Amino acid sequence: MKTSKRLEEMNACGDAVDWVGRRGIMTAWRDCNRADWMIWVSGKLNIDKKLIVLAACDCAETALKYVPKGEDRPAKAIRTARNWCNSTATKQECRAAAAAAYAASAAAAATYAAAAATYAADAAAATYAAAAAAYAASAAYAATDAAAAYAAYAAAATYAAATYAAKQSTQKLCADLVRKRIPFNLIKEAWNEG
Repeated sequence: MKTSKRLEEMNACGDAVDWVGRRGIMTAWRDCNRADWMIWVSGKLNIDKKLIVLAACDCAETALKYVPKGEDRPAKAIRTARNWCNSTATKQECRAAAAAAYAASAAAAATYAAAAATYAADAAAATYAAAAAAYAASAAYAATDAAAAYAAYAAAATYAAATYAAKQSTQKLCADLVRKRIPFNLIKEAWNEG
C-alpha cells in the first residue's frame, strides 16, 4: 500500500499526505522536517510512548532560550517529563509541572505583551511546548501522541519572528532530534506490522 494512502487511512492531516506524495515510508522519514508529523505517526504506530515523550522533550528544549530568566517552570516541566520516562516521576507530578508551565505561558504572553509581540509569542510558545511535553508524559488522556507532537510543533513555532531560513533550520533540528530518538528501524517494523 502506498504511504500516502496509509496515512490517509490513519487520518493524517492533508498537508502531511500531500507532502508524502509518492515517497515511501523510508524516504519520508529521512526527508521530513516536521517533527510534529513524525511524532504523530510514531504515536499512531504505537512506538514506545517514552521514546515519543523524550523526543518531544528534546524538541521543547530548543525553545527554552525564549523563556525569560528566572522562569523555571517550563524547564521543570521538561525535566519532570524526562523523569517520568526514567520512572522517577509520577503522572501526577507531570500533570502538576505541566499545569505550572501552562500558567507560565499565559504569564509570558501577558507580561511581554507590551514588549515585542513576537517575543511574547516566542516565550508563550516555549513554555507551552514544555507543558505539552509534560502532559504527554503524564498520559492524562488517550491522545498522548498528539500532546507530544504539539510540544515538538510549539518548539519549532517559537521562531515565528525569525527569518524563513532560521525557521527551516529549527524545523530540521527538531526533526533530526526525533530521528535520533526514534530510529527508522522502529518505524519500519511498526509500519510493516500494521
